[in-house]
Amino acid sequence: MKICLFWHRRDLRIHDNVGLAAALASGLPVLPLFIYDQKILDHLPDKADARLMFIHDEVEKLAAETEKAGGTFLARYGEPLKVLEQLVKDFDVAAVHTNEDYEPYATERDTAVAKLLKKHDVEFHTYKDQVIFAKEEIMTKSGTVPKVFGAYLKAYTAKLTDELLEPAKSKKLFKKEHLQHVSKEKAGARPTLNSMGFERREQDIPPVKLPAESVVRNYHKTRDTPANEHGSTRESLNLRFGTLSVREVMKQAKELNPKLLAEIIWRDFFMMLLWHFPNTATESYDPKMRHIPYRNNEDEFKAWCEGRTGYPLVDAGMRQLNKTGYLPNRVRMTVAGFLTKHLFIDWRWGEKYFADKLLDYDMANNVGNWQWMAGTGAISAPWFRVYSPESQQAQVDPEMKYVKRWVLEVGTAKYPKPIVEHKFARERAVEAIRAARIAAS
Repeated sequence: MKICLFWHRRDLRIHDNVGLAAALASGLPVLPLFIYDQKILDHLPDKADARLMFIHDEVEKLAAETEKAGGTFLARYGEPLKVLEQLVKDFDVAAVHTNEDYEPYATERDTAVAKLLKKHDVEFHTYKDQVIFAKEEIMTKSGTVPKVFGAYLKAYTAKLTDELLEPAKSKKLFKKEHLQHVSKEKAGARPTLNSMGFERREQDIPPVKLPAESVVRNYHKTRDTPANEHGSTRESLNLRFGTLSVREVMKQAKELNPKLLAEIIWRDFFMMLLWHFPNTATESYDPKMRHIPYRNNEDEFKAWCEGRTGYPLVDAGMRQLNKTGYLPNRVRMTVAGFLTKHLFIDWRWGEKYFADKLLDYDMANNVGNWQWMAGTGAISAPWFRVYSPESQQAQVDPEMKYVKRWVLEVGTAKYPKPIVEHKFARERAVEAIRAARIAAS
C-alpha cells in the first residue's frame, strides 16, 4: 500500500498544522516522521543542550499521541537526505509533505530533498505554516522588498483577516483511518538523547500553552520591565519549535493587544528579509558596513559573555542568559548594543553566542535584531546611535530589582569597575564607523 510521510520540523504539534492537515486529507495513510538532523546537532556546543531536550520531549509526546490514535510515529537520527532515501526504500512512499522553513540551510536542504525524491518518483509538497505572510506576499507598491517596518506593518495588518487565523483542521483528521500503522520492527526504535550522544539537564522551560489573558492585555505596559517575570508572554520558544501555531498566538494578540500583535509581525518581517537576503545570516546587509574595523578584543568579549563588564544591566542580562537561556526584550537590546558599540566587537560574535545560549534561538530574528543594533541591517537603528546602558537601566529597572536578582555583588567592592567609559566608547565607535563608511563610498 502506498503511503505518504509527513515530516515534522518546526511544527511539533498535531493541532492547527497546515502541512499535516494536507497530508491527512490526501487519501493516503500518513506516517509522521521527525529527523534529528545530525548536521545541526554536531554543531551544538553543549552535550546537555536544553533545546534538544525540549525537542526530544515534544517528539515523544507526538509519538504517544500518534500511537494513541492508531498510527505509528517514526523518528530517525542522521542526515535528512540519507534518512529519506532509506525510508523511500523501506516503505512504498508516494509523497512527502512538510511545512516550509525559510533559513538558508533549510532552503538548500529542501531543494536537495526535492531533487532526491523526484529521482525516486516521490512527490514533495511544502506548505506555509509558521508565518502568516511569507516570501513575496507583502511587497512595496513598486514591487521591491519592504525595508521599512512601519510600511510593512500597515500592509500586513490591512491583509490580516480573521479567516487567515482560523486553525488548520489537522486534529479533526488525525484518526486511525488516516494513519499508517507499522510493526515495531519495521518502525525501529526512536532515538534517545543518550543514543545521540546527549544528556538531560535541569532547565526551566516555559509551558506549551497560550499565555494568560491578563498577561496579553497588559503586555504593552510590562514588556520593558525585566524584574516582572510575568511581563512577557514567553511564547518565543513555542513559536520557534511550533509547539503552538502562529495563528493561535496571533489571534489572541489581535483580539487583546495591538502592541503584542506588532511584535509577532516583526517575526514574519525578519523571516521575509532573511529569505530574500540569505547572505545576511553571516554578512552585514549594508555594503558600507562590511569593513568596519572592529576591535574584537577577546578578553573583553569574555567579560561580556560572563557578565563582568561593570555595567549592572548588561551583566544581569548576560548572567540570566547563561543560567536560563532567556533574555527579556529590552535587555537583549542593551547587551547587544553594548557589545557592538561600547566594546566595538563584531555583531557576528554576539549573534553566535546567542545562537549557542538562547532557548528560543531563531536565526531570522536573531540576525535581524543584531544587525539592527549594529546599524548594519536591511532595517536598522542609525549606525551612530549608541544607547547608554545606564540610561536603559534607569528606564527599565530603576529600583535595581532585576539587577540585584542576577548580580549579587553589585554595590560592593567585589563588583568590577566599568570596563569602558560610555562617552569615550561612543565617540570611538562613531568615529571609526564614520571613517569606514567614507572609505567605502
